[in-house]
Amino acid sequence: MFTKIYEFLKRFIKDCYKELIIILIFALLLFVEFPYVVYTPGGTISLNKRISITNEYKSDGEISITYVSLAKGTLPNILLSKILKNWDLEKSSSITLENDSVKDTLKKDKYTMKEAQDNATLVAYKLTGNKINITKYHNYIVYIDKQAKTGLKEYDDIISVNDKRVTSLNKLKEIINSYQEGDFLKIKVLRGKKEIITTAKVYKTEDGLKIGIAAVTNIDYKANPNIEIKSKNSESGPSGGAMTCLAIYNKLTKEDITKGKKISGTGTIDSEGNIGEIGGVKYKLIGAVKSKSDIFICPKENYEEALKVAKENNYNIKIITGDTIEEIISILKKM
Repeated sequence: MFTKIYEFLKRFIKDCYKELIIILIFALLLFVEFPYVVYTPGGTISLNKRISITNEYKSDGEISITYVSLAKGTLPNILLSKILKNWDLEKSSSITLENDSVKDTLKKDKYTMKEAQDNATLVAYKLTGNKINITKYHNYIVYIDKQAKTGLKEYDDIISVNDKRVTSLNKLKEIINSYQEGDFLKIKVLRGKKEIITTAKVYKTEDGLKIGIAAVTNIDYKANPNIEIKSKNSESGPSGGAMTCLAIYNKLTKEDITKGKKISGTGTIDSEGNIGEIGGVKYKLIGAVKSKSDIFICPKENYEEALKVAKENNYNIKIITGDTIEEIISILKKM
């Protein structure tokens, strides 16, 4: 029996090998990823249930973050980007750091998302007069320049430099600037679960003294009232920071700044409440309109592009902007 099956398969392959090769090539082309990504319009994620605060105030409206959809650079997606409006093809290198894969970048973006959520919480609690106590700082290295002369590695958590405690990236810069070009600094880090000591050489650039790293700060804290922010494994990046801050603020104050409207938007946030530029505002605005948002919030650096996209597509949505969260809150209260 096995002999007959073997002979049948052998004849079949011999007679149809050309067709089989074509099918194999076609199948591979469907799944093989080329060094490209395709940006497509995203949508909104409501923060009403993603953020939980003890004894929070309820809202009649909704505050949401917007996102960009990113498709893999497979042949079908590349072809669709040539046909469909608002599907845009970009090289993978446009969204990654030097020598990073898309997977590496998404992993690092988890740290920047946590940093944005931490900043959003700190700012909202400060604005509403609620207590938040930082119990620990984590300064994670997410990039090491090829100029750097150091034993540091990505994802090291910097504890101290020359026995000086590092509590923030500003503190790290302050310490570095207190030394001279060519000095070697003793740096204690947490690598995995082990504390180790390594070194980094100070060198001079147009922007000042550096040791050739980029890092993000995550914090451990105790907040009163208690807060919990939920997110999915597929979500990453800092661009939801400003809207997260607004949502937390709204849950901590009696006055509902949504006034029953659906508000969505984008923008980074720092620990002082400043709103920063983001990428892909076009796709995020389209997502907001798709989700029937009444108001779209964006950073000032992205405002003109958002207005242009709204005008070109005749969108019926109010677009507002501001430099700080306090400015946005003031605008919403007056609307």
